[in-house]
Amino acid sequence: MNDPWAHWRRWTPARIALGRAGGSLPTHALLDFRIAHARAIDAVHHPFDPATVAPLQLSTQAADRITYLQRPDLGRVLSEESCFRLKPIPGCDLVIIISDGLSALVIERQVPPLLQELMPLLSGWKLAPLIVVPNARVALQDEIGSRVGAMIALMLIGERPGLIAPDSLSAYFIYDPKPGNTDANRNCVSNIRPGGLEPAAAAQRIFYLLTESCRRKLSGVNLKDDSQTRQLP
Repeated sequence: MNDPWAHWRRWTPARIALGRAGGSLPTHALLDFRIAHARAIDAVHHPFDPATVAPLQLSTQAADRITYLQRPDLGRVLSEESCFRLKPIPGCDLVIIISDGLSALVIERQVPPLLQELMPLLSGWKLAPLIVVPNARVALQDEIGSRVGAMIALMLIGERPGLIAPDSLSAYFIYDPKPGNTDANRNCVSNIRPGGLEPAAAAQRIFYLLTESCRRKLSGVNLKDDSQTRQLP
């Protein structure tokens, strides 16, 4: 029997028109869902070795993975020991922070190719040393950026795993990082992964937005990615 939905499934990874067996899903669709769910859970608990990412390793007040998952607020604050390790860097343009977030797989798979594309674009910027912080939340970039004295803080962090992609990376940045900022002050480039936004394209988009943020001295809802519009004749 011809499947009228087969054509549409070629264009989306979403689970559409799965069919049914009586009142339930067909066996193959059910097993596919369960393995995707298992991969998402595994991604959250995947072990993370920060020493393989960057030499400057900090920690949050979420001392372990369970605490991190149960107490998001503790992932937004540096540990006392880490506070003493950060010193102001005069004239610092940008600090890049890396965290496993909700998927350590992301750090292994997506961060190296993204940095390979992004770092050459930032050759004219004064950068702080690369920082890695396990069990961090996005808002930690405010405290780190403020302590370093960076104009902009950029965090590369693992997204919450989904049933399609357990290894998707997001890049959040904020101009004038300081405690008290809200998500309205941040910009995000998300879905960085094969099958999503490829590393080269992601690096170009991030660099464009960082440059505009620096030029316009702002970030967040008032900063839009109009790079494609500007290229129109």
